Amino acid sequence: MADPRGFLKVRERELPPNRPVSVRLRDWNEVKDELGKDATVLKQQAGRCMDCGIPFCHQGCPLGNLIPEWNDLAWRDQWKDAIDRLHATNNFPEFTGRICPAPCETSCVLGINQPAVTIKNIEVEIIDRAFKEGWITPHVAQRHTGRTVAVVGSGPAGLAAAQQLTRAGHTVAVYEKDDRIGGLLRYGVPDFKLAKRHIDLRVSQMEAEGTRFRTGVSIGEDITWDDLRARYDAVLIATGAPKPRDLPLPGRDLDGIHFAMPYLHQGNQAAAGDPLEEQITAEGKHVIVIGGGDTGSDCIGTALRQGAASVTTLAIGKKPPLERTESMPWPTDPRVFEVSTSHEEGGERDYLASTVEFLGDESGKVRSLKVAVTQYNPDGSRTPTPGTEREIPADLVLIAMGFTGPEVTDLEEQARVALSPRGQIERAEDFATSADGVYVAGDAGRGASLVVWAIAEGRAAAAAIDEYLTGSTELPAPVTGRSTALRA
Repeated sequence: MADPRGFLKVRERELPPNRPVSVRLRDWNEVKDELGKDATVLKQQAGRCMDCGIPFCHQGCPLGNLIPEWNDLAWRDQWKDAIDRLHATNNFPEFTGRICPAPCETSCVLGINQPAVTIKNIEVEIIDRAFKEGWITPHVAQRHTGRTVAVVGSGPAGLAAAQQLTRAGHTVAVYEKDDRIGGLLRYGVPDFKLAKRHIDLRVSQMEAEGTRFRTGVSIGEDITWDDLRARYDAVLIATGAPKPRDLPLPGRDLDGIHFAMPYLHQGNQAAAGDPLEEQITAEGKHVIVIGGGDTGSDCIGTALRQGAASVTTLAIGKKPPLERTESMPWPTDPRVFEVSTSHEEGGERDYLASTVEFLGDESGKVRSLKVAVTQYNPDGSRTPTPGTEREIPADLVLIAMGFTGPEVTDLEEQARVALSPRGQIERAEDFATSADGVYVAGDAGRGASLVVWAIAEGRAAAAAIDEYLTGSTELPAPVTGRSTALRA
């Protein structure tokens, strides 16, 4: 444990400052103020990790991160040992430390009657320091098994599985349909939340370890699933769950209404300096974001940086409470009102707002939304309240209502992988699909979820594949193949 009396001496939760809003809206850099980091403050915060007996932060983290151990090591300035303990359970703490919503913190025992330990911030400081000091080096396998594995998808699940399998001695090739590695980490998460240099650094390490990357290859089109399975001893499907949930209302076909992901994808391309034709941009427009989750928040920050005239977020439900209620007891992950860095930057948030119709002008472009107050019915359904309709000006509408599952075009026919009645990829507890030697991990198997779950499932699927190929495995398997999505 860290300082035995740390949580008594330092009762306040303190995080490094963010850059001023007026400054960070002028660029795409991460919002955290790197110059504002204070080693003394961070050590004090690590020292707040108490001798709680049963560290519930472990059950809050799908990876089973050894949080009290690396908190203690950070408090003692033993940073190299801290990164070793962190890497023992997490391949990519530079990702989770930045974009994970930190269910570990809502499970923190100190959070019962004090602000929780700043676990996420301590985690990212450990890995950032490790990269800066040159402690992140390739772990090259001492022997090669002669077995080959194809990983389809280069998001956090695919990358975690690929790194584990490469280190186990297998020859691993990662296939990505986009032009760069990273999946939604690359093109779904804006730079101001996750600078892409962090992906590049980790990919460089993986390449040095022997992992091979194939970009611009769409499996099912450029290479059939059958051909891929014939080339490799095992295949892992880690394509995510990118199918967006639509809002089929009158006027949906008007120009200026888009799903969130194509908009964010182009925003990341533009931030990377890629030339784009007919980019979806918010510059000078009244923007409506439908959906109040993380994807909607990313749309807000992107639109504000593009110079939107206004940004309004519409959420169909009630405004969440500011604190836990009796229905959300500790240590569950509560649904409370959150203010992201994008919300800090501007825009309005409108709750109990049910979209009724998209209205357009004579040229076929969206000009406004007809919205009504949400009515909660006795059967639990939600419908617009008659007589409460109003119009909200809109030049650009972004639908960020979550995701319904993976793209399975050609997968069932070519790979003979069984799908559920709802179009999900069916899998066993060991992540195996109905096709021999074909496995699935991450959002492609469990539905849209968190980055920490993707990494955990990638590690567990790697252990299952290693055992399939060699008859046994020494790779850790932190989770089983549960398919219930945590968050849409």
